[in-house]
Amino acid sequence: MKYIFVTGGVVSSLGKGLAAASIGALLEHRGLKTLMQKFDPYLNVDPGTMSPYQHGEVYVLDDGAETDLDLGHYERFTSGVMSRLNNLTSGQVFDAVIKKERRGDYLGKTVQFIPHVTDEIKARLHLVTDTNPDVDVLITEIGGTVGDMEGLLFIEALRQFALEVGKDNVCFIHVTLLPFIKAAGEVKTKPTQQSVAKLRELGIQPDIIICRTEADLDEDNRKKIAMFCNVEKKNVVAFRDVAHTIYECPLDLRRDKIDRLVVDKIGLGHTPSPALDDWEHFVRRVIHPKHKVTIAVAGKYIELQDAYKSIYESLIHAGAHHDTKVNIIRVEAEAVEDHGAKAVIGDVDGILVPGGFGDRGIEGKILAAQYARENNIPYFGICLGMQIATIEFARNVCKLRGANSTEFDKNTPFPVICLQEEQRGVADMGATMRLGSCESVLFAGTRASDLYCGADRIHERHRHRYEFNSDFQDKLQECGLVVSSVSAKEGLVEIVELPNHPFFLGAQFHPEFQSKPNHPHPLFAGFVKAALERAQAQ
Repeated sequence: MKYIFVTGGVVSSLGKGLAAASIGALLEHRGLKTLMQKFDPYLNVDPGTMSPYQHGEVYVLDDGAETDLDLGHYERFTSGVMSRLNNLTSGQVFDAVIKKERRGDYLGKTVQFIPHVTDEIKARLHLVTDTNPDVDVLITEIGGTVGDMEGLLFIEALRQFALEVGKDNVCFIHVTLLPFIKAAGEVKTKPTQQSVAKLRELGIQPDIIICRTEADLDEDNRKKIAMFCNVEKKNVVAFRDVAHTIYECPLDLRRDKIDRLVVDKIGLGHTPSPALDDWEHFVRRVIHPKHKVTIAVAGKYIELQDAYKSIYESLIHAGAHHDTKVNIIRVEAEAVEDHGAKAVIGDVDGILVPGGFGDRGIEGKILAAQYARENNIPYFGICLGMQIATIEFARNVCKLRGANSTEFDKNTPFPVICLQEEQRGVADMGATMRLGSCESVLFAGTRASDLYCGADRIHERHRHRYEFNSDFQDKLQECGLVVSSVSAKEGLVEIVELPNHPFFLGAQFHPEFQSKPNHPHPLFAGFVKAALERAQAQ
């Protein structure tokens, strides 16, 4: 296996994850099998207990691992399916080392950062290598910024690892910032020089430098960076701000032939140039669509771009599939509570209520679902959004006054949503929900079955503690709510829908975690199609 390590310098949020994912996409289009990985230096075992304000959305994998949102970019940009082995945190590393020490695995030795902690980091690289023998290239992004204290052990582990597997099998890529100083009218290379100098102090010489820049990279600055950072000029690559969509990133990096630079470094230069026709076709449909729809997303963390990252990307995928621009209106659920759905949401082509936890903004989301149902506006509820639709239907159609979820009202007279039986008594918050891919049965003759092209079984990823209460299933179905899918093992309700509505569907799972640019998730595709039909009918 060959290895690519992507580090970052100067500041955070430079787009290391997008750079790594773009390189993965380009290598796949050269015919190579790639796998992505993220090393996060924070002490949390995983981001599962983090607030979205801290780290954006939690991206859930097939095996139930709660991971960094960059793994979402990895799975969207490449064909690789990630597992818990593909996200390593300092918390996991130290937890493993302490457990080994307590068991006596170190045979009485003094446990130290080097070699014991760095060995644990390298062990993850070896484990991923051994469990994926068909993979040609492993691309690992190291979170944080070079020079941060918390990341030093990861950098040291990579230095050692490169020596062990041979430098001809390793490519180090460093992503830095080229700031434009407006007052001086100049792009400054000094931060990049200092960042690379810090990396070299730690024993790593980057092979390629990716420069994040608002403008293009002129030859003078390219030469200067090459000279002071000890790399060839052709290995200084511009990573420009893209104008329309993140899916332009692989095409932008391709301008400086980064894929050629990488394969030459790791001895895979015999591979053909990437065939990017399908990717370019998708990007064209995103940038120059024929149609337009407006979708309101009513959520709790609406001001945060990364809180619902996968949902926004899935809407883009579905929009491109229908040659349609999806104009997203972000609606604060609490504002709907205060001012009403019509005043806040207005005339839109679709309403989506995403997942979430806690009672803030719940009544606003319920009003949004009611507004969609009563006005024949396409509605798509995801996880909590499905539960919201159930509560609204129980209250306003079934006349179960006070119906609610026990998450928000433990004394509700009609707990149409309740805590899963196996969740009772759970004390730890991390990794204790219903997580990961589960098999579900689809019922023929339903909208959900049609959207999945008549499939009778599906596998979707979950992340929740509360479920549709089966005690109320008969009552809700008598009033017109259709249960169109249940879990294969437990019979838990997975999808609910309304048959006499342009599109009113709620899914207990998270379909956004399986949508890709040229393969939109069928539920998102169906939702956007219904929104487009509404827009064209007006």
